[in-house]
Amino acid sequence: MQHAIDTRSIMLDFAQATGLSGTLPEPRRYLWTDAFAVCNFLELYRQTGETSYLRAARRLVAQVHFVLGRYSQEDSRSGWISGLGEQAGYNHPTAGGLRIGKPLLERSPEQALDDRLEWDRDGQYFHYLTRWMQALTRMAAHTGEGDYQRWALELARAAHKGFTYRPVAGGPTRMYWKMSIDLSRPLVTSMGHHDPLDALVTYMELRANSAPYDISAADLDLEREIADCLAMCAGRSWATDDPLGIGGLLVDVFRLAQIKAGFKLSPTVALARLLADCEPGLQALVQSGQLEHPAQYRLAFRELGLATGLEAIGRFRMLVDRYPARFSLEEEAAAQLERLGKFRYLAGAIKDFWLQPAHQQVAAWRDHLDINRVMLATSLAPDAYLFAGPKAAQ
Repeated sequence: MQHAIDTRSIMLDFAQATGLSGTLPEPRRYLWTDAFAVCNFLELYRQTGETSYLRAARRLVAQVHFVLGRYSQEDSRSGWISGLGEQAGYNHPTAGGLRIGKPLLERSPEQALDDRLEWDRDGQYFHYLTRWMQALTRMAAHTGEGDYQRWALELARAAHKGFTYRPVAGGPTRMYWKMSIDLSRPLVTSMGHHDPLDALVTYMELRANSAPYDISAADLDLEREIADCLAMCAGRSWATDDPLGIGGLLVDVFRLAQIKAGFKLSPTVALARLLADCEPGLQALVQSGQLEHPAQYRLAFRELGLATGLEAIGRFRMLVDRYPARFSLEEEAAAQLERLGKFRYLAGAIKDFWLQPAHQQVAAWRDHLDINRVMLATSLAPDAYLFAGPKAAQ
């Protein structure tokens, strides 16, 4: 249970430092980090049965919606970014998307793009929104409360509408990388490498896990969004040498495997093909020696995202063995899964490295403290993040 103890201390420190608990006058919310944090609190609740962790997850969701669903205090605009009135905004907090939570205001239409400065400017990222949809789905599964699932579905529709476009009438759909806070204009026009796949997996997961709740057929309808994503995914390679990207791809494959029984998956997203795209990046990462560099030259959160993805490989294998009918894999996919198994040792090496106190003293760790420690906690206890429901993780 050492990892559970580590996860508990990490998350209690995070709650105190960011204003989720304690006396910080203004909570510090950041959408990516908070999505993983919600899952971490749910995992602690699943492991211990202590309702304080479930309350922390509820409180974090409420804070994120109130802080990142509204304009910041430094913005000349106020209220919900969706444009809804106060009560309607409370009822539908994700209807206009959610801010990233960056420290600087978003770039105005008159300002030229500065690639370096843009990383610190606010706006909306699609891949942050999908992480929050995933967190809301986990909240619904652990509480049985449909509001969380409805908010996830509303966010999916708002995000897809805001981020997708057709460059040519009747042509293929594309996605912007970064949008303005109100989703009215793109801030970075390129398309994220894995955004179409991430969207597809998330939409499918949302639809597959909405059955237990009293949600109307119209609210559940994501057919057009899924069709757009299938078209965007066609013919693409997902291979990358970015540790966080590889980890995300591994997690997406595992999420697809869990919902495979409920969908006739297109060859575009065949498990064997996705698993095959993971291997070159892992091989290149090992050969580069990047994971042997001193701590000050490494980005912990990117490596810890990889560690979490690698944890999905073993869980994937266990589910295949436990439910062979449900997770029947063609021979090619099974062979790919076995080949990837040789990289699982990297997860332990990465976690052990960043658990060492000396490595948490370098600037590279402390400059990204919140995201680093939350993703370390996820890598140590990843089941609430990886599994769509609490029972599957037991």
